Amino acid sequence: MRVALRSFQTLALLASASASLALTLPLAAQSSAPTDHPQKDHPWTIKEIYSSDDLTGDAPGDISWSPDGKRATYFADSGDVMQIDTADGKLTKLVPVGKIARLLNAQLREKDADHRSRYNQPDYIWSPDSTHMLFNTDGELWNYDLASGEGTTIGNTGMQSGDDPKFSPDGARVSYVRDHNLYVQPVKGGGGTVALTTTKEPTLLNGEIDWVYLEELDTRSNYFWSPDSKQLVYLQMDEAKVPEYPLTDWIPVHATVDEQRYPQPGDPNPGVRVGVVSAEGGATQWLNIPVSANNDYIPRFGWVSANVVWVEVLTRDHKHRDLYFADTRSGSVKRVLAETEPKYFTIAYDITFVGDHQFLNTGWQDGYTHIYRYTFDPANPLGSDVKPAGELEHGEYEVGEIKAVDEAKGTIYYLSNEGNPRDQQVWAVQLDGTGKRRVTKSDGFHAPEFAQKGGAFIDTSSTLTTPAVVSYCTGAGECTPFWKSHPVAGHTLVPPVLLTLTAADGKTMLYGTLQLPVGEKSAASVPLIVNPYGGPGVGTAKNKYGNRNWYFDQLMAEHGFAVMHVDNRGMAGRGRAFEQAAYHSFGPAELADQLASVDQVLAKYPQLDGHRMGWFGWSWGGSFTLYALSHSDRFLAGGSGAPVTDWRLYDSIYTERYMGLPSQDEAAYRDDSDVNSAAKLRGHIVIFHGTGDDNVHLGNTVQYIQKLIDAGIPYDYNIFPRKTHSIAGPAAQGEYHTRLLQEFEQYVMHPQQEQ
Repeated sequence: MRVALRSFQTLALLASASASLALTLPLAAQSSAPTDHPQKDHPWTIKEIYSSDDLTGDAPGDISWSPDGKRATYFADSGDVMQIDTADGKLTKLVPVGKIARLLNAQLREKDADHRSRYNQPDYIWSPDSTHMLFNTDGELWNYDLASGEGTTIGNTGMQSGDDPKFSPDGARVSYVRDHNLYVQPVKGGGGTVALTTTKEPTLLNGEIDWVYLEELDTRSNYFWSPDSKQLVYLQMDEAKVPEYPLTDWIPVHATVDEQRYPQPGDPNPGVRVGVVSAEGGATQWLNIPVSANNDYIPRFGWVSANVVWVEVLTRDHKHRDLYFADTRSGSVKRVLAETEPKYFTIAYDITFVGDHQFLNTGWQDGYTHIYRYTFDPANPLGSDVKPAGELEHGEYEVGEIKAVDEAKGTIYYLSNEGNPRDQQVWAVQLDGTGKRRVTKSDGFHAPEFAQKGGAFIDTSSTLTTPAVVSYCTGAGECTPFWKSHPVAGHTLVPPVLLTLTAADGKTMLYGTLQLPVGEKSAASVPLIVNPYGGPGVGTAKNKYGNRNWYFDQLMAEHGFAVMHVDNRGMAGRGRAFEQAAYHSFGPAELADQLASVDQVLAKYPQLDGHRMGWFGWSWGGSFTLYALSHSDRFLAGGSGAPVTDWRLYDSIYTERYMGLPSQDEAAYRDDSDVNSAAKLRGHIVIFHGTGDDNVHLGNTVQYIQKLIDAGIPYDYNIFPRKTHSIAGPAAQGEYHTRLLQEFEQYVMHPQQEQ
């Protein structure tokens, strides 16, 4: 559930350990969007904000490095593939759009387009020798030769998403998923396509990832080549016992139904097992990894060496995480590491192997996510348990992700919010735990993509008021910008007030922002709109440019509203205790923190009207909106997007991680599900949902509306035909935000007398 329309809005916060409420005025001096525009300012409009073009320019995205580390590439707005040559830092055109226009213009189904974007499925991959690029935008595999400047279609997977093509490490073959099976074919002529698996049952997925693993375990591949290109290890998922959910398309004359396998809390999960198969084909060797059938998970696996596989097993209760080594020659399997967590493991399953004798793991054993190193005997990996080699860095901050390891220098590059919980910086530390240093120099939010070798990276950085700058950086942190945003034309961007607040427990610090209308100082003249995400696994309090979400706040302020965003306890990025406030509790602590924040802001800013307040959110934030309006009488109206209204209706992995099984905590499932408090809803509600939402199903909204009808409570409802969870596209986004503005204009700015 971690993707939500407003969950990625970017907030900057003032860190202050001494004050329960702090504010800082504009950071405009560092913004690349100056206040003195050459053209006269004009009012914001929904159409302008949610048109297809980014108002500051579309920053290079989906950065890809060639394996030799000599060039980084990306798609320009024109469709050309551009390259940064690391030898001289120059930006040049590598593949002209004329060569690939047909591929880029492929017509994708709504769900496939959503999955490619949502789950970061690339439009091309590099050959291991860095001489070819394999394009795949809709299943056609088109191999482009950099030397000749020509491309050739070498196959077609028949899948518009989820086919996961890969080169073998020696570059001689290409593998991919088709019709739930795993295939290998030569890149050049000679020999044909080999089906490595040949199951016929539609519920058996060989090397393919099902929806719940994609969404909730962040699994991005379910098969891997051995280092010597002779074998592949893959996960087989058996969905036969997983219940189906009908996703209906009502646009055709005859409606169609796509049956989605979707495990809800307490349902059977996909059965999983790991197999190894020769790249030449033949029988699969199944590894005897202890996994409880239709319960436990295998979030990650891969190769230790050419003949040893590693497999990570997570128990269904999310409290036990085990690492196994398996010898593909003898079939021997050994558990080499066992970890336990009293409540649940956070979403950090990646394991990074370094050389032939050690790996890095992240975990919040000491209360915050940090990096731990383990060693083993490369000559006999199964001979004994792995040996802990220490925590490599330490402190009251979070490590977000290990981005790269420069093995030659023994340097680990990772992301962290050390020093400021609103920032994300690149840090480095040596494998022995010495030499920790901050790599990126400027404050703000840094999103790097590293080369496989040498420590160089492409850095996309921004702050709350400074739009993106994209730079080529060395491992020492020396950066040269090659792309900069342009100013927003026709508007004076007004920085929000930065908040540091105290949670309802009276001690925990919360961060947030408050966008205020310019010049409004009269008492109780400004209605307040609250817009949190609220749920676990997401942290929105970031010193990162908000783009359209921030522009919508500007529009709301022009219409006379103040907009507040605060990260409550239960959200991510602040350590174990902060996030685990949501353990078996989806609502009480979160709402208490939001109400405490509202009270502090109302006390500080007398122009805010505590009798005219509204609330909106998407996904978990949509559920939170319904919860707030039924557990508080302080809000006149709300906008709820794609809400989970009964936690028994959401998926098993996410919900059970935090809430356990329904049979184990019936009270929490009952009390924290919005359908059971719908009759207590105060204020007016408008609910939004995409009919093609395969994440939070439309049935959630239908069941909630039935409860409103039963209670005689009026409501408004907007559907978005065929749209998935993100309701992507200018038309849908424009409709959604127009309707939100109307809701708050009608019911909050000018409330009716009967309200």
